[in-house]
Amino acid sequence: MKKISVVVPMYFEEEVANECYIRTKNVLEKISKYEYEIIFVNDGSQDRTMHILENISSDDKNVKVISFSRNFGHQAAVTAGLKYTTGDAVIIMDADLQDPPELIEEMIKLWENGNDVIYAKRKSREGETKFKLLTAKMFYKILDKLSDTKIPQNTGDFRLADRKVIDIINSLPEHNKFLRGLFSWVGFKQTPIEYERKKRIAGKTKYSLGKMIKLASNGITSFSTKPLKILGVLGGISVLTSFIILIYAIVSYIFKLNQLTAGWTSLMVTITFLGGMQLLSIWLISEYVGKIYDETKQRPEYIIDKKINID
Repeated sequence: MKKISVVVPMYFEEEVANECYIRTKNVLEKISKYEYEIIFVNDGSQDRTMHILENISSDDKNVKVISFSRNFGHQAAVTAGLKYTTGDAVIIMDADLQDPPELIEEMIKLWENGNDVIYAKRKSREGETKFKLLTAKMFYKILDKLSDTKIPQNTGDFRLADRKVIDIINSLPEHNKFLRGLFSWVGFKQTPIEYERKKRIAGKTKYSLGKMIKLASNGITSFSTKPLKILGVLGGISVLTSFIILIYAIVSYIFKLNQLTAGWTSLMVTITFLGGMQLLSIWLISEYVGKIYDETKQRPEYIIDKKINID
């Protein structure tokens, strides 16, 4: 009998842990022709999340738990969960139930029809601020323009992937993974499934502005070198502009077309612009250098403190 695996990262989710388990289990038990496992990954939560997961896993051997030694981040938690899956199809979803488990049944039907990856595409996003909606829209548009890999817009990590796809993702050695980009990069037959994204049933989002910026930066630098090429183009334009100004000044002096005087405003604007461009360039290059530095250290993406119901 084939098996379905569900990976659920958790970080300070004591208010939703039980409800997430119950709803996910109910959906999987309805699909009786498949065995199933639910892998919860405790990403260093300091509340009662781990205690709740221990109680659930002691009563249900289909539930497996991985607990980190500290918080390593959402992408690391998903990566760890994928590594320990044994299912023929693997589903990634968040614990807050904004990713509805009830969609799993439809995802499985699409998988049975020959699709290797089924990614959930949001038609709407309830309970989120206008600022977050705007920044998310901007991020996906920028990523789409810059990336050499076509990454679907309005998607997160909520998806189903076939075993062969998961095996390839698990084999990739890179750190700081941007998983939704990697799933697009590997190819295979992929299809979307649209859904209405509801607001959290309880608690608050753990994705702060800083974490969202870090994820966006990681996504762009992982899948594109175009920002570096853009800097080269801007540098070339700046050099060309300076030559034009120099030629204009020489011609004006020789033919006395205009009496040039050293203007404080133009001088400061030029210095500020070029200085800002240089600092921006250094920052952008440092992002790429930092990623190279992280890869060369060869540190693990995460450290596991405890495993339950996992051989």
